[in-house]
Amino acid sequence: MQFVQPIRDRKKIDQIKTLLKAQNHRDYVLFVLGINSGLRVSDLLSLKVSDVRNAQGDIRDRITLREQKTGKTKDFPIGKTSQKALKEYFSLSALEDDQPLFPSRKGHDSLGRSQAYRIINSVARVAGIDDQIGTHTLRKTFGYHAYKMGMDLSVIQKLLNHSSSSVTLAYIGITQDDLDDVYLNLNL
Repeated sequence: MQFVQPIRDRKKIDQIKTLLKAQNHRDYVLFVLGINSGLRVSDLLSLKVSDVRNAQGDIRDRITLREQKTGKTKDFPIGKTSQKALKEYFSLSALEDDQPLFPSRKGHDSLGRSQAYRIINSVARVAGIDDQIGTHTLRKTFGYHAYKMGMDLSVIQKLLNHSSSSVTLAYIGITQDDLDDVYLNLNL
């Protein structure tokens, strides 16, 4: 297994969103929900339409699921960017509540991990990202940008379900250069 990186550049994130939206709305929503939820790809791909849309057709306020890896319940709000992407997606598709949120081309099963990897990796290459990119990049991007916007490391650690802050720092790709920037730019 290769060690993948977060997408650090917001302009690259926006470029990927534009590319995916033009190519396939399902893939766009997978990316947007992935980078805004911090879910593992296995949990993203296991979502059903009913997990994000109620019986009246409205986008839910929250997603509640049992994490496949840990068995723990995760409950979190759906942010505005994800809500907007989901509304657009549902307006363009005829998905039923019991169907996978990210169906395969055949529509019966959920999109597979390897196909999700190919989608994310190929669009990252088109966007000019040379770092190792994979499905875990979505989760790492969530953590990295939460940290960069000033979110307390202990909160990110809890969101990602890590055992220590050092694990979280390494996981989200905080490099020595990032740490050195504090010394070089503080100048009190």
